[in-house]
This record gives sequence, C-alpha cells and structure tokens, in this order.
Amino acid sequence: MGADQPCYGNAMAPLLRPGDPPAFFTHNESGAAPLLLCCDHASRAVPASLGDLGIASADLDRHIGWDIGALDTAQALAGLIDAPLVASGYSRLVIDCNRWPSGEGSIPETSDGTVVPANRALAAADADARASACFWPYHNEVERQLDRVAARHERFGFVVVHSCTPVMNGFHRPWHIGILWDDDPRLPVPLMAALRRDPALCVGDNEPYSARASYEYSFRAHAQPRGLPFCSLEIRYDMVDTPEKAGAFARRIVGPLREALAAALT
Repeated sequence: MGADQPCYGNAMAPLLRPGDPPAFFTHNESGAAPLLLCCDHASRAVPASLGDLGIASADLDRHIGWDIGALDTAQALAGLIDAPLVASGYSRLVIDCNRWPSGEGSIPETSDGTVVPANRALAAADADARASACFWPYHNEVERQLDRVAARHERFGFVVVHSCTPVMNGFHRPWHIGILWDDDPRLPVPLMAALRRDPALCVGDNEPYSARASYEYSFRAHAQPRGLPFCSLEIRYDMVDTPEKAGAFARRIVGPLREALAAALT
C-alpha cells in the first residue's frame, strides 16, 4: 500500500455510529477465479451523523447517489465467474471512492445540477473524517483481498463495475457497456473484441467516460502498482436497474469476460 494511504484497522471510524452500515462488504471472498471484482459506488447509504446531506431521498436514489444496478451486476458476475468482490458501503455523495481524497469530485458540492448542502464549504477536518470512515477502510480491504488473490494466483486481473445514465445533458448514450482503460491493453482489448461478437450489444471504448482521466483513483491505487491487467465496466443502468436485469446482463457478458481474462493472463 502506498505511503499516502494510511491504514485504519477499524472500519467504524468516529463519523460512524452504532447501527450505521460498515464502510465496505465482501462477497464470495473464497472465490477461486484469478480475478478481484470491485464496486466503488455500490451504496446510497449516508451515515446517521450526516442526516440526509440536505437533499431529498429521491435524489439519493438517483445516479448521483450511487451506481444504479452496479452492485447487483457485480454480485451476479462474482457468482458466475467465482471471483471475490469488494463493494463500498456509502454513497458517492458522502465521499467518492473512485476519486482522490481532497481532489476533484471527491466530495461534490453539486452533482448533475443538484446542490448538496452538507458538502458546501466543508472543513478539511470534516473531509478527512469522511475519508477515514468511508474511503480508506474500503480501499484497505481492496488491498487485503488483492493480497489474498495473489497468494493463490501468480497472475490475476482487476475489474471495477460501474453504471452510468442512459441520457446525460440531453445526449442519449448508445453504448450498452463501455470498457474503460488506460495504457494496458491486456484485458480491455480482448474484452471489447469478445463483447462485440454480440451484434445487439453496443460497446464503447473509453465511453462514456475514460479511465485516462486524472481523477480516476481505484485502478491507479491498486492495479497499476501491482502490474495487474485492469479495466472498468461502465454499464448503462437501464440494462441493469432490477436484480433480474442485472443477472441477465451478467450472464450475457460473463463469457466474454472469462475469455478476455484468460487471454490477458496467458
């Protein structure tokens, strides 16, 4: 773990109270596949000490609060491919687990036009408390699970599952799934090729976002330092916004993911 990533042994930091959910949870921890799955925006939960962040519950239910359907899809993939999964426990509006702490978008004051009063003019100490309670415990657990996978496999991959809106700023996104990657083609290139054999599936290459953006955290903190084949899945949430649809979509893409992972690890 990098020197700038402090290790907190207790996931229940002072910001959190008894009865609050934990900062992370794991699924299928004993999975045997040479792969770790993560879900950075798995939850719309807010610590009781932060109330409702000053926004309506309906806003927390929107994509600004979490990645709709991403957790259901990630859990379905974890079961199908038999991989461990680590998922975040709190809303991206509390702190975004795929942004550098104190950096761009870490604790947004406004998200897709919605003002978040509890995040405005936040004191550094309060931002640090959110990171200590909700960000570092999740990423420490990702490191712990990577160590567990590394103990079983000489080579393995790292995949983060996200979802995105069907429409943004009036633009109807055509991609059912985007594969986000930086400078390592081992996993994303064969995955895109395998997915594109499905003629009904529109696959984006670093669309609608790019893993090359400077604010991306998870793969830079975990995959790059270890030299792991990596990509993010950015799934349009209307494909996965019910557990049934998420399961069906996971079944649709698990074959290409297995194939690409095998190619990446050869």
